[in-house]
Amino acid sequence: MSLLDRIRRAARQEQFLDVLPAETAMARFQAALDLSPLPAEAVPLAEALGRVTAGPVTAAADAPPFDRASVDGFALRAADTLGATEAAPRRLRLNAELLACGVAPGLTVEAGTATAIATGGVIPRGADAVVMVEHTEAEEGPEGPVVLIRRPALPGQAIAHAGSDIARGETLLRAATCITSREIGMLAAAGLATVPVVRRPRIAILSTGDELVPPGAPLPPGGIYDSNAAILAAAVAEHGGEPVPMGIFRDDEAALEGALRRALDLADMVVMSGGTSKGAGDVSHRILARLPPPGVLVHGVALKPGKPLCLGAVERKPVVVLPGFPTSAVFTFQEFAVPVIRAMAGLPPRTDATTEAWLAIRTPSEAGRTEYVMVSLAEDAEGGLAAWPLGKGSGSVTAFSQADGFFAIDAAEAGAAAGSLQRIRLIGGAHRLPDLTIIGSHCTGLDAVLDLLAAEGVRARSLAVGSLGGLAAAKRGECDLAPAHLLKAETGEYNRPFLAPGLRLVPGWRRVQGVVFRPGDARFAGLSGPEAVRRAAADPALLLVNRNAGSGTRILLDGLLGGARPPGYANQPKSHNAVAAAVAQGRADWGVATASVAAAYGLGVAPLADEHYDFFLPEARAERPAVRAFLATLASEAARARLRALGFTPA
Repeated sequence: MSLLDRIRRAARQEQFLDVLPAETAMARFQAALDLSPLPAEAVPLAEALGRVTAGPVTAAADAPPFDRASVDGFALRAADTLGATEAAPRRLRLNAELLACGVAPGLTVEAGTATAIATGGVIPRGADAVVMVEHTEAEEGPEGPVVLIRRPALPGQAIAHAGSDIARGETLLRAATCITSREIGMLAAAGLATVPVVRRPRIAILSTGDELVPPGAPLPPGGIYDSNAAILAAAVAEHGGEPVPMGIFRDDEAALEGALRRALDLADMVVMSGGTSKGAGDVSHRILARLPPPGVLVHGVALKPGKPLCLGAVERKPVVVLPGFPTSAVFTFQEFAVPVIRAMAGLPPRTDATTEAWLAIRTPSEAGRTEYVMVSLAEDAEGGLAAWPLGKGSGSVTAFSQADGFFAIDAAEAGAAAGSLQRIRLIGGAHRLPDLTIIGSHCTGLDAVLDLLAAEGVRARSLAVGSLGGLAAAKRGECDLAPAHLLKAETGEYNRPFLAPGLRLVPGWRRVQGVVFRPGDARFAGLSGPEAVRRAAADPALLLVNRNAGSGTRILLDGLLGGARPPGYANQPKSHNAVAAAVAQGRADWGVATASVAAAYGLGVAPLADEHYDFFLPEARAERPAVRAFLATLASEAARARLRALGFTPA
């Protein structure tokens, strides 16, 4: 097949049958399935945690199984204590046994006698009350040991009767009850060694894609580690299912069909992910068409992320083909697969907590698709919540783990305005704001300081939005600290010229920024940083990898370029690591990054600046405990030693 034919085929494969609204897609999918709980199975009590009862569970024994004392004292007949006072106690002969826990009584409590008993001890025959030891006094009498009772007792006093907690035959748990540690204790007390529960749905997980490699294996050029399988397996378990990992399969129709048929035999549901950019969604469509109906139910959903989603069924067994990019895969799995898994597991529908927050920055959106935007939450100057979009695409592995929640932009809208109030759907239930919010430029040195702070129990969140973005957030009082490395080109001074009323500058550390290039590239040999920029900018054969607008590195480079726009200028990743990776992999020839990052990628460096990485601190937040803890940690010798080990010079 020629290259042109392959391109045309891929273009045809990427077309979707009928892109549906999310609600329509969900309704069509679920209508083809049996969403009743799976059949029951009996499991040992030790394995019942998190399971769902398949029907009513009744007690096999009384709890307590006998009348027992609820205090330390003396078992006696209440009638023998009538009229007892401190001044005129009743004298009872003490029986010659002590009823500790687990000891069966051997003597009957006759009139005028009492038996010593411990909490939990079996009430002896003849006794109908227990008097606390604090209300008695034992002494030796002419007839032997006696106990003086100084308060009258009522029948049944301090006795827990058999079955008073749990009665044999009583219904302990109703059907569809999720078993926690509390229920397990109750079932054990009622004498149950096993419990009938809904069978966990077995969910087969298949990863597809020529580029996928199992974690831990050597990574070839163009390869990526298969993170989806691990994420999905954990999510299946979180929602009451039993994951059945099937492994990685190449983008081969015959191999995928064989794997899908095996998965359908083994499992109650099949989840596939990956390969949609190469038309695997179309491959899956053809495979499903050859299997028992109904086959493909949905092929394309008007969502972002998640448009390539494919939903189908073989007879009444669900098949879900997720997009390959991690955020798209996880999001669509949570929205479309999780409700089905929970229904089969007998669990109630998932309930998501929500909160309101105003949007920190304008967020554009593609009209025609409902877009879900992942956000981190931070406290604003008035004590409300600000939502910061993570700015990570559907290919991000970390978006779900770093986000507090997400909000939806309607398909009819072109975006969400800064300052607009949004309903945030929280991920993982109620959120807990971090103790410390840091917004601005990122640096590996900051990670080192925050690691030390975490060891002291201070939870920090760092949002990398660039030096100018952090400064703006600090001015608005939306963060505790804003790290920056902003150069005033006219004076050569860092950060201090950008101070505004209400802010103070906290010195951080010095780090070398330079032109990075591949070792052995003679075009940069022996050049100083400024000369390297001048020559590279003038050479059309050299390709630049730039930085995003608003970053301190971009400001530094723009000043050196003096208005020049060399090839690659429009390529603007958001981190030093992305710059170094592009140069190391030959996708670019030069860029500007820190010397420490360049060293990690084995690159050469032509130094440009010994820049200052400092922190803007809003005065209104300076006395917060977490801020004081950060400043103390920053000044500590432990932090300074870590910074020096990374190649930085503490201020």
